[in-house]
Amino acid sequence: DGWREVLAVSNKLGIPVPAFSASLDYFDSYRRDRLPQNLTQAQRDYFGAHTYERLDKPRGEFFHTDWMGLSS
Repeated sequence: DGWREVLAVSNKLGIPVPAFSASLDYFDSYRRDRLPQNLTQAQRDYFGAHTYERLDKPRGEFFHTDWMGLSS
């Protein structure tokens, strides 16, 4: 947690440490089982009808949402 403490103190003092912050973000994402990519998947589906998988459904089952409600 020293890493986070250094970032908290530097933020409080107004000292920019972008590489430190980015490296902590990378580390946190690297050690997670699942990443929060739901917004990215929703945007891809909205703009290009790319479909997406849901965690509450069987693997390999894909969905597409009519985001604008244009389909009848």
